[in-house]
Amino acid sequence: MRIIFTSDTHGHLYPVNYAKNCPENSGLFCVAAQIKKDDETLVIDGGDSLQGTPLLTYYLEHRNEYDFNPMAEGFNAMGLDYYTLGNHDFNFGYDAIWDYVKAMKATLVCANVEDLRGELGIKKNVIHVMADGTKVGITAAVTGYVNVWEQKSNLEFLKVSDPVEALKEQYEELKDKADITVCVYHGGFEENLETGELLSETSENQACLIARQTGFDIMLTGHQHMAVEGVTIDGTYGVQPPDKAMRYCELNVLRKNGGLDIQSRLVSVNAPDAAAEKIIEEHSFMEELNIKLQAWLDQPIGVLKKTIEPEEKLDAALHGSKVAAIFNQVQLDYTGADFSCTSLSNEPLGLKKEITVRDVLGIYQFANTVEVKKVTKDVLKKALERCAEYFDYNKETGEVKISDVFLKPKIEHYNYDYYAGLEYAFDLTKPVGSRVVTLRKLDGTELEDNKYYRLVTSNYRATGTGGYECIGKSEVDRSFSDEMPDLLINFIRKNSPVGEISNAKFNVII
Repeated sequence: MRIIFTSDTHGHLYPVNYAKNCPENSGLFCVAAQIKKDDETLVIDGGDSLQGTPLLTYYLEHRNEYDFNPMAEGFNAMGLDYYTLGNHDFNFGYDAIWDYVKAMKATLVCANVEDLRGELGIKKNVIHVMADGTKVGITAAVTGYVNVWEQKSNLEFLKVSDPVEALKEQYEELKDKADITVCVYHGGFEENLETGELLSETSENQACLIARQTGFDIMLTGHQHMAVEGVTIDGTYGVQPPDKAMRYCELNVLRKNGGLDIQSRLVSVNAPDAAAEKIIEEHSFMEELNIKLQAWLDQPIGVLKKTIEPEEKLDAALHGSKVAAIFNQVQLDYTGADFSCTSLSNEPLGLKKEITVRDVLGIYQFANTVEVKKVTKDVLKKALERCAEYFDYNKETGEVKISDVFLKPKIEHYNYDYYAGLEYAFDLTKPVGSRVVTLRKLDGTELEDNKYYRLVTSNYRATGTGGYECIGKSEVDRSFSDEMPDLLINFIRKNSPVGEISNAKFNVII
């Protein structure tokens, strides 16, 4: 048996980088052209398909105008057999999921998602009989952190339960009915796969726990965007592809001497060849959507007084980010909060002088909303201490680099936050947890110990994820439904030309 597994494709259908407006070796159409499906092959996807590119942003806002779903077209072209939902697939509510599911030819499997409207046809498990009669039992689950991150309105008709318990139950049901058991888990590995060190106390990623508490033969994981070519945990063989449909997993499974011989590899997606071009041509009925998308992306919305060159991660963290300053000012102006914090994506970001919708969606790629939390001075200090953990300082050489805590096993620059409305300083010569040496208002006045302040941040950070439990546990002051990319576009239109923004005083001592 062969398994082709994709996950975290994040809206990548065409071989196009929309932010840079250039070709890219990625996308479901290229995957479809590259894989050769036969009776011995299963094609499976692990979720997070509906968010991540302007194509999906535009489509979801205008989906009533079209009788197709772009991502469904890509997966159908691949001959997808089974798929599950990822956490980002819940970002747009039940109707967006229904629009996607009804266009898919594959079977939706998710043991820990209950459909309260009963329209999605979710199965807890399936048994797929291969051409040679081998019975493959397949089940799936999404990380339980959907309940932490997602807006309540988007879960009105969907109930997400504990994935570990759901998968244990499904394994017990499948183990005596199937020759091979497969678990698709939209969640990652909570341990360092080389050392076994526990990476987080949260339940966001539980693949290792699931492997140890069940007996699945194969676990297909996602969510972390981490390239795992193959790992065995207590007899369960696990893999994970990186994101954006740039690589996929291929597993070759052979029943041998009463056991399984599994070989796997990560396959890079090639530049579009004749086969890919043929598939794209067969989907020419989507051309009107592409034309309207490009016109929308190229709409001018305003200008900067000065171009912001792409900011390298360490340099921006040490000296401040002009892009983050804009994000924070948008949040402050929109909510009237006392302070703001924001993060940036993993890639170096900059902004051209003349700004289009494409530029905004390139630097802010998530449909985050904003939330205001009531925080104390102690909460702010704890959050900033987590930020200060980003730096690794060598006292002997004076070298400063990014800590492995933010790089392994997954690159997480987006968990370093930039603050506005505050004057603060980190002393990197001090141990982690004691590095915040200055914390006061911009006017120099000290924060009061027992007073509540209003901190605006993304709905993602407001959950406390990324090591910011102190923020997550703080009381919600107010939530907003408008998405940050829209707020950013409106801010630039209103304030054009936008000059350099100074809304924080920040210093790093070494």
